[in-house]
Amino acid sequence: MTTFALVGAGPGLGLATARRFGTAGHAVALIARDAEKLDGLTADLARDGIQARGYTADVLDIESLTAALHAAAADLGPVEILQYSPVPQAHFMKPVLDTSADDLDAPLAFSVKGPVTAVHAVLPGMRQLGRGTLLFVNGSSAVRPNPKVAGTSIAFAAESAYARMLHDALAPENIHAAQLIIPGAIRPEAEHSSPDALAQRLYAIHTDRDGFRHYSEPLPDQPQDDR
Repeated sequence: MTTFALVGAGPGLGLATARRFGTAGHAVALIARDAEKLDGLTADLARDGIQARGYTADVLDIESLTAALHAAAADLGPVEILQYSPVPQAHFMKPVLDTSADDLDAPLAFSVKGPVTAVHAVLPGMRQLGRGTLLFVNGSSAVRPNPKVAGTSIAFAAESAYARMLHDALAPENIHAAQLIIPGAIRPEAEHSSPDALAQRLYAIHTDRDGFRHYSEPLPDQPQDDR
């Protein structure tokens, strides 16, 4: 059995994606800061017959994130799929003219140092397996900078660049890096952006292994060079 590791586990998209990959036969490692929340999520998955364990870590803490991913691989089996999708914190969302250099420290740690840490923790196991998938989930500011949320716009753009480089560098090793852009809010009733629809889309990205950037639905007035 191989493991689906989710960095940024929560009750919406995270739980739906964990259930989709778990139903497909993967063990599930849920990583988040809140141990009580993790207990609830693992219990929910267990009711569906999915083997899941929670690991507490903060993506801003490189040591705790590395330790959580190493523990997950030791407990559940090598990580074949990594999804990095923690929700950005509210204080990242300042307007561009109110954003100082110091204000970028946390967003860049969250969206760049966190993914780099996670990838380095799971990559040796993927290489041993001879396959792997790295899934990065971002909002629309990753591809269309929004001056109202400068911290995430800058940090998501950097994360996108890193993920794109991984896509090119790891393809010869049968390790697929891909990004899913979710332009708007995740809503239970949305046709393309409900948790279940997004979970199925992420699973399809993993299995189809086609291309780098995917959109859950088009950006408003999306020009061709945004795609």
